Amino acid sequence: MSTNVLRTADGWWVLRGDRAVSIDTKAATTAELIADRAAVREAALSADTGTPLVDLAALSPVTTPCRVVAQMVNYRSHARDSGFTGDIPPAFFRKASGSVSGPDEAIVRPSHVKFLDYEIELGLVMGAPLPVGTVVEERDLPSYVAGLVLTNDVSARDVQLTKTQFYESKSYPTFTPTGPYLALLEPEDFTHLLDLRLKLSVNGELRQDRTLADMIVRPAQALTLLARFQTLGPGDLLLTGTPGGTALKAPPKAVEKIGALLPPAVKWKAFFKSQARNPHYLHTGDVITATIATADGRIDLGEQRTPVTDANQDPR
Repeated sequence: MSTNVLRTADGWWVLRGDRAVSIDTKAATTAELIADRAAVREAALSADTGTPLVDLAALSPVTTPCRVVAQMVNYRSHARDSGFTGDIPPAFFRKASGSVSGPDEAIVRPSHVKFLDYEIELGLVMGAPLPVGTVVEERDLPSYVAGLVLTNDVSARDVQLTKTQFYESKSYPTFTPTGPYLALLEPEDFTHLLDLRLKLSVNGELRQDRTLADMIVRPAQALTLLARFQTLGPGDLLLTGTPGGTALKAPPKAVEKIGALLPPAVKWKAFFKSQARNPHYLHTGDVITATIATADGRIDLGEQRTPVTDANQDPR
């Protein structure tokens, strides 16, 4: 069974039901904690009754700086929403690790961003170096991946599309809510990954709901493809794509064909004029709730509740 770990300003904790036991470790980073699994196991088996979970304020269990890499269009449902047909070539992009925030911190929309979107994603937290040229088979995953986290790849769509700029549009501070838990996996847990269900709601309205069975490029293959050019190390984070249900949808084919004939500035002006009527983009005061878990509870990454605020408002 996986072991859920929580990070607070006071250190690291192992979850046991509705309580948490402090881990006796000097680890300051996620990589250092992963290297001290003995201390995690000791806390998990401790007779200490621990602290009520409700008394602890969770920080991101992924410490920064670290590498944050993400997969693009990696669920069949998201590919359909995005207007893709046929084979979809695997693609990756980077996010600034300064975008990583806690599971209950407000998502702060920059003043120039008008179309803010959500993307629930399963995060793989590396536990060992992944050198360039590594080939990862399914059976090898436990040798490279230490655990899993819940993430939200928040996106400024007007920046992303008009500038074709993924790095900026997804890297503003607070644009990668992470946690609350780092689920440290045992080798047998990896056979249950496809049973994980990703669910995201906005103000109680369910927007995204799919299992990993909808994924196009699965973790072992993704790490192999990434290792063609990118080194990863312990504590680094790979976001594995989002299912369908985001606010952004591809326009109908007829509209897309007409748009292709227009100058870029005119095309994007028309597109975002139509998007202004889409009620699913995030607004100040919205609350995003996200969970990732298997139905049997074997792996449960906890729940994020992130409010949305504007840059000129108090994010608390």
